[in-house]
Amino acid sequence: MVTIDKTLLLQIVNMIVLMVLLNRMLYKPVRQILRERAGKLQGMRDDVRDFEQRAAARQQEVDAKMAEASGKAKAALDAARDEAQKAGDARLAAIKDEVEAMKESRLAELQSEVETARGTLETRVEEFAEAVAGKILGRSLS
Repeated sequence: MVTIDKTLLLQIVNMIVLMVLLNRMLYKPVRQILRERAGKLQGMRDDVRDFEQRAAARQQEVDAKMAEASGKAKAALDAARDEAQKAGDARLAAIKDEVEAMKESRLAELQSEVETARGTLETRVEEFAEAVAGKILGRSLS
């Protein structure tokens, strides 16, 4: 059984002294270190959050610049394509005109040759008729 005597009082005093000493030497410094660590972690979290915000803002700037550059490049490409198409159309029209002129010239030459051949044949029709008649009849008509 438990008896109440001086040793119990001595044990209670001993326990109170131990708690005071432990509080002063161990618990307070450990709690101080934990508070400092929590403060440092919070500071680091704030720094990380700021860094992420700045990174996101810079990424948006880069994306905007890329979109702008892409738009300018597309516009330049479209302008170059349009210019090339116009130049090609102009060259094609010039070639068509040249071909048409050559065709007209050749048709005129052929027409002239046909007229010359027709004139030659008309002047020699009588000779051909006599030659054919001679071959058919088997004798000369002259």
